[in-house]
Amino acid sequence: MISTFRFSLGFAVAMLVPLSVSAHEWHQHHSHHHSTDHHSHASNNHSDQRDHSQSSQPEVQRAIERINTSPQYILIGTTLVSTQNDEPAIAQHFKKFDALKVRWDAKTLFVESNGLPDHNMMVGIRSWQQQVPLPQPFTGSNAWQIPLYPKLADKPISAKDNLYRGAIALAVNGVPIFNALNNRWDDAFLAGELDEFGGHCGRGDDYHYHVAPVHLQKIVGPGNPIAFALDGFPIYGLTEADGSPVGKLDEFNGQFDPQGRYHYHATTTYPYINGGMRGVVTVRGDQIEPQPRDSPLRPALQRLRGATITDFKTSKEQSVLTYRLRGQTGTVTYSPVDSETWKFIYKEPAGNTRTETYKRRPRQDDRRGGGPPPPRPNDRRPPRRG
Repeated sequence: MISTFRFSLGFAVAMLVPLSVSAHEWHQHHSHHHSTDHHSHASNNHSDQRDHSQSSQPEVQRAIERINTSPQYILIGTTLVSTQNDEPAIAQHFKKFDALKVRWDAKTLFVESNGLPDHNMMVGIRSWQQQVPLPQPFTGSNAWQIPLYPKLADKPISAKDNLYRGAIALAVNGVPIFNALNNRWDDAFLAGELDEFGGHCGRGDDYHYHVAPVHLQKIVGPGNPIAFALDGFPIYGLTEADGSPVGKLDEFNGQFDPQGRYHYHATTTYPYINGGMRGVVTVRGDQIEPQPRDSPLRPALQRLRGATITDFKTSKEQSVLTYRLRGQTGTVTYSPVDSETWKFIYKEPAGNTRTETYKRRPRQDDRRGGGPPPPRPNDRRPPRRG
């Protein structure tokens, strides 16, 4: 006999066994000997009933016999069956954004996105490498992975000297967050490389932030994280949940709450986001693994010195980026031909126009291209906080 009980974390399937049968015997067929024992027990009970009440009616006697011979049951095992009702708490933070999809297993939350935010992009950038925002295939096996049960590392990893390749966190709107320092060891914000929301595009035309996306505080509400580091610990905004100033932070921009739970905070000065990995992560080639790969469309381009991006408009049909260079205006207009092919029209400030078509190609290395960053010269120091 099988009985099912509902628990808050799923279903518990319990196997019940007659009390007169041992757990080992439950796996065997009942023999004639077992039936005889039950019959003898029933007969004795029946006789006892006659002795105590000679005037009992036959139907009453049969009812008493049925009660006394009904098998008793004991619980010998329970198996928990996971269901979608076991949704981890952190999934709710990403589900506030309709374009994202989340799934999970026992250890990991998987977040699928195209890497593009709902807000405008690129406007205000003064140091531009001629990249533009394109949707990325961060889906399926190429989805973002966030540990559900983060653990503090015995040897934390500082972002001052490490993690110059790939992302170090994921904003709750599905946009990756990179080290605050670019691959030239410079503060990307102070270098004028970021737009009004703290983001720009890498060499794979992949949009990402280099500072905390504090604008998300208004969307997620007080006391909710705006991002999660890839070690699994949450990143909160510029204040505590009650609006009070953030207390003293460690070198990773983190602290423990009164319950002893570790978390990071955004700041308006370096390192702006999590200043490294206080939690356990796997690093290969100066990049946290696993993490998604972008899908490049165009070759990586060079910085266009003196250019400032003044406007960006996008729709499903096409996107237009406008920039100023030496007092003249240039544009990059691009649109999808199909799911893998895009058409680009470049109108240069001097008046020249060219049209090119690109097809996506698989990429095996990091988003920034090339190998790990060169060794830091002895006279270079990371930017100071404050």
